Parts: sequence; structure tokens; C-alpha cells
Amino acid sequence: MKKILLLGSGELGKEFTIAAQRLGQHVIACDAYAGAPAMQVADEFEVFSMLDGEALERAVEKHHPDLIVPEIEAIRTERLYDFEKEGIQVVPSARAVNITMNRKAIRDLAAKELGLKTAKYFYAKSYDELVEHAKIIGFPCVVKPLMSSSGKGQSLVKTADDLKHAWEYAMGGSRGDIHEVIIEEFIHFDSEITLLTVTQKNGPTLFCPPIGHVQKGGDYRESFQPAHIAPEHLAEAERMADKVTRALTGAGIWGVEFFLSHKDGVYFSELSPRPHDTGMVTLAGTQNFTEFELHLRAVLGLPIPCIKQMRIGASAVILSPIESQNTPEYEGLERTCEEDADVRIFGKPTTRVGRRMGVVVCNGPLDADLDTLRDKAKRLASYVTVK
Repeated sequence: MKKILLLGSGELGKEFTIAAQRLGQHVIACDAYAGAPAMQVADEFEVFSMLDGEALERAVEKHHPDLIVPEIEAIRTERLYDFEKEGIQVVPSARAVNITMNRKAIRDLAAKELGLKTAKYFYAKSYDELVEHAKIIGFPCVVKPLMSSSGKGQSLVKTADDLKHAWEYAMGGSRGDIHEVIIEEFIHFDSEITLLTVTQKNGPTLFCPPIGHVQKGGDYRESFQPAHIAPEHLAEAERMADKVTRALTGAGIWGVEFFLSHKDGVYFSELSPRPHDTGMVTLAGTQNFTEFELHLRAVLGLPIPCIKQMRIGASAVILSPIESQNTPEYEGLERTCEEDADVRIFGKPTTRVGRRMGVVVCNGPLDADLDTLRDKAKRLASYVTVK
């Protein structure tokens, strides 16, 4: 049995904890608020801000974990190097977490060091710098905080008049203590995919069937697997994903995002060194292992002989229309009980407008129509009301 310190206890952390429990592991779930989803299924929990390096150290000293598994961006990541030197396994590695938690570091690694094709970009530490860079990038362009998650603070800027709002929105959505943005050209892509990539301690790098997704405001709304992608574009995406994960080092699952253009091919977009929200579609039974089971097996060093697609799948999120500090209730769950469908309520103790509270997942035979399945997932999700 391994003792796992989980940093971040949202819905992704909850599914990872369930996977760990099924293999007899001991999980200490940590987050900034009590009652977070993963805490509800973990062996122990701690409540503290992971941007507080001293509090993080106290948690490590108290529990003496074998593994530290980050599940969020807002962590005092530089402390992870010290823990790694002490013999604690950081997932996937301290280097990977430090680089990927900052858009500046991962974008420079991908574009400048590894030569991957990305959108043109600049950084801005002030509104005036943003204005100057926008003149070079042109419009439309995309502005994002260097540190954020789930699309928070990200906006599409169509004219110079929108820049002020984009700067303020980015600062408001920034996590941690980094007050800087990235401005990048808008890629006229036909679709975007997540390529879940599994790096192993003693085995080859594996790829899940590509996952298509739809975002609004930079946040995931639905995902489906497998996404349609030309074989040559998939091969290029796999080459890029393999190259960047090798450079970052470590074992685990990575959510590598790409833009696909029929005209210009594949663009590297972003990377997360952990299970990806769009990968919740794997809870529909689309693969022989979910993304959470794959992540756990990789970090434990258990061999993963292959990843097989068993069925096609679709997911659609359940959003809250209200803000409340009271425990939310749900109506309409009985209407989701259709064949080959399931619903997962995350168990978040409070809610706010637009917060992701659950997900509906559906599956079908490999020869079924994916668009029909996507419509079914969205329809079922629409039946659930957060009260």
C-alpha cells in the first residue's frame, strides 16, 4: 500500500481517489475548503491553501506520503523539488508540475525548445504591454492568465476596445500570485482534441483514442470519444505529445490539447500533467481503463499492456444556475435513467452560477452514430436542475 497526498480534491481528484481505493491505496485529500468531493471518499483529509508553502510542508511532515499527486494549478510548486529530493515521488515529476502549471514555461518549452507548432504569442505584465503586443498579433486574439484552470480569465478579443476588459478579466481569473498574461493569435481551427497520453515507468508511452470537446468561455461543456481526425494528423499529434512529455519527464497521464485545421494541420495548445476534465467521457466505459485508472496504474508503476477502445462515448456537464452556500439539491435525476447512460454528481458542498456540479455520460457500440450519442448526453444533462 502507498500513501498518496492528493493536492486538489475536486471531481477529478474524487474519481482518482476512488480508483486508488479500489487498488488498496491510502489517500489524504487536500484542498482549500472542507467537504471537497475527493475528501468524501478519501481515508484522511487536510484543509489549507496549497499556495501556502509552510502549510504544505506541515502536511507532508505530518503524513509522510510515498507519493504527492497534484490535481490543481494553484500550488507552491517550487517546494515539490525539495520533496522529490527527500525521496517522495512527485507525479508525474517536480519538473513537469512546475513547468506545466505556468503557461509561460510550457509554451516556451513547446515552441522554442522543442519546435512544436503553436499559435504566435507574447507575454504582458501590464495593460500597456498588452496593447502593444495586440498591435503585432492582430485581431481577433486570445488573452489568458499565465496561471488559471478550466478557462478562468480567458477571453477572445475581437477589437482593441475589448482589451481593457480582457486584461481585467484575466487578472480576476488568475490563480496564484502571478500577474501576467499570454496573448496569442486566434487559430482558425476546425476542431480541437485532447490526446490523453500515458507515460510509464517501465513501458512504452500509450495514447487513448482522441477526445473531441466543446468549450464555452474556455471551460469544458461536452466531450466525445473518439473524435474524428485524419490519420496523418493523429500521428503528428502523437509525435508532439510524446516529445513534450518526454521532455517534462515522469509517469502518469497527461491531457495534451491540440487545435486541428484542415488547411494548416496540427497546433499544440496546452498540456495538463494529470487527468483532464474532457477525459470524464472515459467514465462511460469507452476504454478498458478510465483515465483515472490509467493515471493510478502509471504512477504506481503497474504495467499497462494496452489501451483498448471498447465503445464510443459522450459526456455533457451539469451546470448550476444559482449561487448558494447551502448544500445543493438535484431534481430530475430519474429522467437520466436511460439505457447506456449514467450520471455523476460531484458532491460539491456549495455552488455558484456556472459551476460544474455533475456530468452525464453515455456510450454506444463502436458502429453507432456519435452525433446522436452527443445529443443524448446533452438532453439528459438538461433534465437535471440544481436547487
